[in-house]
Amino acid sequence: VQLQASGGGLVQAGGSLRLSCAASGRPFGSYAMGWFRQAPGKEREFVAAINSSGRGTDYADSVKGRFTISRPNAANTMYLQMNSLKPEDTAVYYCAAEVNYGLYRSPGHYDYWGRGTLVTVSS
Repeated sequence: VQLQASGGGLVQAGGSLRLSCAASGRPFGSYAMGWFRQAPGKEREFVAAINSSGRGTDYADSVKGRFTISRPNAANTMYLQMNSLKPEDTAVYYCAAEVNYGLYRSPGHYDYWGRGTLVTVSS
């Protein structure tokens, strides 16, 4: 599985961004996916997950109600719509995939990772 994340950038607090993660290499519906982020000096943390069917989602408390994860399977792409952004959302965002069905919060569950995309939220 190859993953390519994009969509990061600089945005003011309160603004929005949409991250994309294009996937290739296996049938898109055969793996669960997730978004993680890593701020400078901090460990990589879970942001959101979506199961292989796209009907199940999970969010970190810090982003619940502001971020939406989706994966229209016909597009072979996963998205993270980020609204009401805060300076503390500033980080490199990574997408990940696991050949499995469920929802996974631990980075260790994921076998495949894309290169990160930087999101910077100014105050």
